[in-house]
Amino acid sequence: MEQVKLDKKITKNELNKSFWIYQLGCELSNSYERLQSLVFCASMIPAIKKLYSDDKEAQKEALKRHLNFFNTEGTIGSSIQGIAIAMEEEKANGAAISDTAITSIKTGLMGPLAGIGDSIIWAGIMPLIISIFIPMSKSGNIFGGIAPLVLYTGITLYVSYLLINKAYTLGRNSIISLLKDGKIKQVIYSANILGMMMMGALSASYVKIASPLKFKAVGGATIVLQDIFDQIMKGLLPLAAVFIIYYYMQKKGPRYGVIIGTIVVVSIVCSFLGIL
Repeated sequence: MEQVKLDKKITKNELNKSFWIYQLGCELSNSYERLQSLVFCASMIPAIKKLYSDDKEAQKEALKRHLNFFNTEGTIGSSIQGIAIAMEEEKANGAAISDTAITSIKTGLMGPLAGIGDSIIWAGIMPLIISIFIPMSKSGNIFGGIAPLVLYTGITLYVSYLLINKAYTLGRNSIISLLKDGKIKQVIYSANILGMMMMGALSASYVKIASPLKFKAVGGATIVLQDIFDQIMKGLLPLAAVFIIYYYMQKKGPRYGVIIGTIVVVSIVCSFLGIL
């Protein structure tokens, strides 16, 4: 018996709905058990309803497989969404794609793409944008506080939109071939260098720590402790503070509340004692 070929297609409407659902919730709707799976599943609903409109059981099964654990960087990770939609479309049209295959592709890509996204978006683009507008904010220009939010949001949404459309068009082989290309490693390496340069420049420019301590030496000469630090290396105390925080984050993780609280307490105590 000849197999009937189906022709179920995702339109721009379903793709755009999926894109906006994921982008508006990928960093918000996190479950401790499955992280981004809730919003990823929700973002697949427009496509699933279209592809399995005549089969409620198939809709339920599709929703269940997209509730599996999922976590990646939101901007670059949107390409996984495009691949998943393309695979669901193939499956709905009779292709021999199992539930496990779709889940495996998502699971296999979420780690590498998270690394790419964190390196390029969070460690590269974000520090660069912030460093451009900090001087404006420091001078009291309100535009310096608003512009980074608008610019960063615009850039990341644009990149995400391009990736989900491209990944959907090319299918599951698109990102796999990209990861095998050696050039992507150069992009990640360059983004890491740029991000570290920006963070170093921000630390040197905006972390201000100095000691007012003075000592009387033999003969009546006054020794200023900060002068000694400056002779050793300019910006020694700010650099030490940055490295201490970095060391803590490496050992304990990004516990920002603890870090900020400690900085406030240490600053108050040292200021009261006249140490810093």
